[in-house]
Amino acid sequence: MDTRAMARHFAESMIGHRNSLAGKVEDAVKAQYALHQTASALTDRHEDQHKAARTVLEHWKGDNSEGFEKRSGRLGRQLRVTADAARDAEKIVAGVSSALATGHARARQAVDEYLDQAVRLLDAGVAVGTRAALLKAVAAAADLEPRYTKETTATVRQVRAELEDAARKLRALEKDVEHDGVADGRPDRARGRTRPSNVRARGRSRTIISAARRELGTRENPPGSNRNPYGPTAAWCSSFTTAMWRKAGVDIPILPFTGDVYRWGQRRGKAYTNLSAAKPGDVLLFGSGPSSPSTSTHIGIVEKVSNGTVTLIEGNSGDSVRRNTHKLSSATFYGGVHP
Repeated sequence: MDTRAMARHFAESMIGHRNSLAGKVEDAVKAQYALHQTASALTDRHEDQHKAARTVLEHWKGDNSEGFEKRSGRLGRQLRVTADAARDAEKIVAGVSSALATGHARARQAVDEYLDQAVRLLDAGVAVGTRAALLKAVAAAADLEPRYTKETTATVRQVRAELEDAARKLRALEKDVEHDGVADGRPDRARGRTRPSNVRARGRSRTIISAARRELGTRENPPGSNRNPYGPTAAWCSSFTTAMWRKAGVDIPILPFTGDVYRWGQRRGKAYTNLSAAKPGDVLLFGSGPSSPSTSTHIGIVEKVSNGTVTLIEGNSGDSVRRNTHKLSSATFYGGVHP
């Protein structure tokens, strides 16, 4: 009697779960590498384009040079935004690769454990040599199967949820590239003039808030690790904030320390301490000042200001992206920054 073949028959569903995860890991790794190559190539092209345009403009002063400079700047921003999107997509797919690899390892372990136990039970029944002992061993192996199948089913369900979440984020990235804010200053063809700065600001704020809302519910993986899709493995409320601003075309690096965001605003005349200036799309800084992590403790994106309260979308709030409402008070916030 081939006891291992019989055990594999009982394990057919969980083996299917294991195999369904195996092929997807390789596909995800290939996609991650392709995105990495794309981001690198776009970054190189952006740098080459910037250098070439600068060289041309150093030697060209004329009626058309200003138009060339604007078109060149627009192309450079498009390349940068697309490269950033490719890097963000690479991080998303890296998370998928990790989830698939972990899920496959769990399913494989469950299959191996079940087969080992089931084969031992069946071999023991065969060794006794009676029909009753064999039937008892078969029943025991069959009874053992549902617990492991439940485990692999839960693993597949969890990985599927990770894949669906990644798909939503990738679709959002695609929209961000299509509506990246690069054209905020383009001529209004219907009226033949440039859009006013307040219109551009409102559009940018809407883009920031939309991007932040799409991230609601995103968690560290694994919990408590500070591993996040927005920046380095560290406290990531500020990385989240600056990543959302970058999606709206704000020329700001990923800044893991909240105080650096305020200093960035100070250098550009965008920081404020009068909290009545807070508007949707801004960030508010928690604490007493930007000097150190002990005084600048947290940061959030303003979603809404109403009746003395402010609703923020905050990264690293309980290890996830959350929406929280606070009293708009200097006891909580030391200042804010416009994007």
